[in-house]
Amino acid sequence: MITRFKNTLTNLGPGLLYAGAAVGVSHLVMSTKAGASYEFLFLLLIPLIHLIKYPFYKFGPQYTALTGRNILHGYHALGKWALGTYIVMTVLSMCLIQAAVTIVTSSIAIHFFGLSFPAEYMPHIPAILVLIAATTILYVGQYSLLDKMMKAIIIILTLTTVTALVMVLFASQEDSESTASPLFSLYEHADIIFLAAFLGWMPAPMDVSVWHSVWSEENNRENGQQLSLPKAMLDFRVGFFGTGLLAMAFLSLGAMVMFGSGEAPSEKGAVFAGQLIDMYTHSLGDWAYPLIGIAALATMFSTTITCLDAYPRTLEESYFIWKGQGEYASRHGATKKVYRVMLAAAVIGTIAIFLIIKNVTGAMGLIVTIATVVSFISAPVIAYINYQVMQGETIKKEDRPDRLMALWSKAGITIMALFSLTYLLLIVVR
Repeated sequence: MITRFKNTLTNLGPGLLYAGAAVGVSHLVMSTKAGASYEFLFLLLIPLIHLIKYPFYKFGPQYTALTGRNILHGYHALGKWALGTYIVMTVLSMCLIQAAVTIVTSSIAIHFFGLSFPAEYMPHIPAILVLIAATTILYVGQYSLLDKMMKAIIIILTLTTVTALVMVLFASQEDSESTASPLFSLYEHADIIFLAAFLGWMPAPMDVSVWHSVWSEENNRENGQQLSLPKAMLDFRVGFFGTGLLAMAFLSLGAMVMFGSGEAPSEKGAVFAGQLIDMYTHSLGDWAYPLIGIAALATMFSTTITCLDAYPRTLEESYFIWKGQGEYASRHGATKKVYRVMLAAAVIGTIAIFLIIKNVTGAMGLIVTIATVVSFISAPVIAYINYQVMQGETIKKEDRPDRLMALWSKAGITIMALFSLTYLLLIVVR
């Protein structure tokens, strides 16, 4: 049994990088806030949105397992419009999303280590320091170090979260029930914005389907062999469904510990970080504070570093594919140089956002909301391109989505597009 577990863990790679990117703002922040604000009202939306988005996340690693290449080659085969659309959407969202995950990471670090910064340096200086640390790791170690870090981080977070949830479930049987009732209204702007943000980054931005494919190709290159389709799908499903269950656990913790307590989730990063860690220690005891703090910090730092790796890496791939240098061997050693230029661009753009919002009250909440809503609106576009790629000429006819998967994909694209249009209409009408 232990040997089988070790073998399974050894075979996991890109799927855990997917988990590292997913289990961040959408879980620690959005899922916890959903439970704290609306109790269990949004709980079933988590498996539902996973069901709707499943085919499009699956297509990323599936494409690489079938072709040996990342899915951006499929984008290019559809036409430059597809690859160009992805590049534009990535450039527009990259720094926003990077700023969102980094500012949450720095908020947890400030609370956990008891750091103190003058008001005029908050929240941008600690966030910039976190960004520099992540950049240094990627500049030196790139994919191999990232892959090794992720396995330990995801296992620790999963064990602590499940343990905390079990403890709360037992404790809740003894405590008196709260008299508070969850309230949600389609006529309330704040409720609509939160719902769009919650669904937009659940389980992760749709960009992650492309990241997963690029990581899979890099993993094959590092190991000197192409991962088989069954192993690639196992790796994907462990990450995809595992993070879905974790999201439900975070929401449940927020509902059982924070909802009806009279303490609303704070929009101030350091304050919310304290609420998050206290939620665990309330369940497990004060002895767990160091473990939980480290797990939460490591999780958000892993999200910061995976996002900071993924955006430059996918832009670097897009650059070479656009130039007709899709084959790795044809790049004549220029890959690392282009990657580092893209990395520098991502860092500079993110720092610019920090400086712009440095005097904004509740900056964490504002940046997270904007980033997640952008993901909500862009999701159907990337989903549509992913589906077209799997129906395209780079995939053999026998490997293309079957009738059920095709219907599933079309339904998912339609639902996400209707959600986005409805959301935009509500904003305009308001």
